[in-house]
Amino acid sequence: MHAHETRTLGRTSIGTTLLSFGGSPIGNFLRPMDHEEARSLVDDAWALGTRTFDTAPLYGHGLSELRLGEALAGRPREEYVVSSKAGRVLMPAAPGSFESGLWAEPAPFQATFDYTRDGVLRSVDQSLERLGIDRIDIVYMHDVDRYTHGETQPSAFRTAVDEGFGALAELRDQGVVGAIGFGVNEADVCAQVVRETDTDCVLLAGRYTLLEQEPLDDLLPLCEERGVGVVLGGVYNSGILATGPTDRSKFNYAPAPPEVRARVARIAEVCARHDVPLPAAALAFAAAHPAVASICIGSRTVAQQRETAALLGTVVPAELWAELREAGLLRDDAPTPESAGASR
Repeated sequence: MHAHETRTLGRTSIGTTLLSFGGSPIGNFLRPMDHEEARSLVDDAWALGTRTFDTAPLYGHGLSELRLGEALAGRPREEYVVSSKAGRVLMPAAPGSFESGLWAEPAPFQATFDYTRDGVLRSVDQSLERLGIDRIDIVYMHDVDRYTHGETQPSAFRTAVDEGFGALAELRDQGVVGAIGFGVNEADVCAQVVRETDTDCVLLAGRYTLLEQEPLDDLLPLCEERGVGVVLGGVYNSGILATGPTDRSKFNYAPAPPEVRARVARIAEVCARHDVPLPAAALAFAAAHPAVASICIGSRTVAQQRETAALLGTVVPAELWAELREAGLLRDDAPTPESAGASR
């Protein structure tokens, strides 16, 4: 596998590179990044052959979209794919006057949920302006999950499905956007939207990894059956599958619990016996499912980004997967590179 390998996004005609550029770091996720660093990351991704770039209004409250648009300006529009999100509207606000969450030094805009038809149309219009383009290749309804909304999730979900998604379908018909879908953190919510809508694709963060394979029960077979393309984010479970089990390892953005560290330690031991870096196995596993069109990774440095691209090129022996299965560390029905190669 290679970062620049192209796969078709489900039943659409959109070709995505296997490695997508994740735009949250250039939106100052957790810590600030200057404009030059952000530009160098996009330029380097392009040099590596990446042609799929993901962003969202939430990322830095518009900062990520603005920086990505500036970095891609002047490049042939037909040569790259941009995905963004809908469901939040940004309004000008004085710095420090709004809740910025995980974003350090965001742009001076307050982000407000709005999954209504008008809200989604406004959200996409704002994104087009920040990106400086006249169409967005993929737009996901963003964060209609329990992780984001808690007890109000059912109401937010219904508005998004019954109103907002219809607005995206109108924009798709007009050619303003290409594929439309949902980007969430929970596989069961993804499965629900696949059942209830004509979604083209889903962006699932952190739920189908070398540690977690529950989407094999429901979501992934459903996507295969209906021709829904899958983009995976969070394939390192927010850190531990990249770093290995340490006292500082993160799992789903929090300190990894002991049982997770123990399981990763066992997986890492198997990888070491076959001279395969743990993150290389994590990437290879995520890419092996036939429904998966792209893996979205947000890198903080050029060196980190190049290492990810190199890891994607690692050949993982079939014996490694067999040993993981035998040890009960990998489901028997989980596709792995040698089986996926035959089915693609």
